[in-house]
Amino acid sequence: MRLKRFLLRYYPPGIILEYEQHGNIKNKSIDLLDLKPETDVDAVLDEIVRKEPLITSTRLEQVRQLIQRLQEKLGQSDDHKFYLFKVLRAHILPLTNVAFNKSGSMFITGSYDRTCKVWETASGEELHTLEGHRNVVYAIAFNNPYGDKIATGSFDKTCKLWSSETGKCYHTFRGHTAEIVCLSFNPQSTLVATGSMDTTAKLWDVQTGAEVSTLSGHSAEIISLSFNTTGDQIITGSFDHTVSVWDVRSGRRIHTLIGHRGEISSAQFNYDCSLIATGSMDKTCKIWDTNQGQCIGTLRGHDDEILDVVFDYTGQYIATASADSTARVYNAVTHNCIAKLEGHEGEISKLTFNPQGSKLLTASADKTARLWNPLTGECLQVLEGHTDEIFSCAFNYEGKTIITGSKDNTCRIWQ
Repeated sequence: MRLKRFLLRYYPPGIILEYEQHGNIKNKSIDLLDLKPETDVDAVLDEIVRKEPLITSTRLEQVRQLIQRLQEKLGQSDDHKFYLFKVLRAHILPLTNVAFNKSGSMFITGSYDRTCKVWETASGEELHTLEGHRNVVYAIAFNNPYGDKIATGSFDKTCKLWSSETGKCYHTFRGHTAEIVCLSFNPQSTLVATGSMDTTAKLWDVQTGAEVSTLSGHSAEIISLSFNTTGDQIITGSFDHTVSVWDVRSGRRIHTLIGHRGEISSAQFNYDCSLIATGSMDKTCKIWDTNQGQCIGTLRGHDDEILDVVFDYTGQYIATASADSTARVYNAVTHNCIAKLEGHEGEISKLTFNPQGSKLLTASADKTARLWNPLTGECLQVLEGHTDEIFSCAFNYEGKTIITGSKDNTCRIWQ
């Protein structure tokens, strides 16, 4: 094995090693999820050298400088205020979803008007309208980090794969017998997973358009699915009150996470894939050990259904959004509630951390989105102007641009 070069990953902090083995170029990452601006660099360096044979003495100074660059990035102050940049009258019927590509240079919107539109963020210009579905386009995603393909899942029971550059449709995936309501690319962009009201999830080959496997075992609709960061496992959350963990290669179910007393609304892996967080209509969020499939904590406190749950990029915090108009932030290790975010006057259907983990964005039925300090619960800013419920929100990779999607048929860009 011969080390060729280093690549920096700011969010979450890490160093990617590009190396040659038997004539093939490969990558491996050194995750520095606990790195802080005040962390002792020598101690981090010693730990890396102990674990990673590719880092020889001649590379030590280079690695030290990379760690220091990551610390500088982490130490930058984040007092950015967001202002309305553009209002896009995106569709003739309400939106269903919005999503950025990795860099944030483009985003997509799905709609009840049966189309998905591709937009340039900087100009607000519409680049493509992806037409062909015969019913609501409900689930949409870029194949990040690449961003050259888009998947759209529809109530017409099909998923379509498109070129984000030309708008051409590569494949139509047929096989589900009910609406597709969630989808995701694997990190390698070789598979698309679709979840359906027909109680199954399916894996599809991006290159050939062929069905790879059907994940069967739930007894009610699947409404959430998510790959882990290595792409070897996928989780599906269902109205049958359970979450299933699947082996991607074999299509075999590894664990069934049983314990919730209501429908699952959201299920997420943390970055290092060791934990799974699940939100439920039973008003609780549960944390599970991925390897054992065991519940290791139940996060309580909400007075109504939990509608969304997310980890921050480093996996140290979990945030929950509820129909009780509040959000909460918990320590993922101790399970203590750190902050209660109060101020919305309607249910919070979506929330997301910025890449730095220093802000939390919430989207609410009260027609506003809010930015919060996740550690103190202080509301930093209210994003106002939509005339109907906001159901979707996202940060770009740098955390400097926000998009909000509303039932008022518009999408707003904030910078």
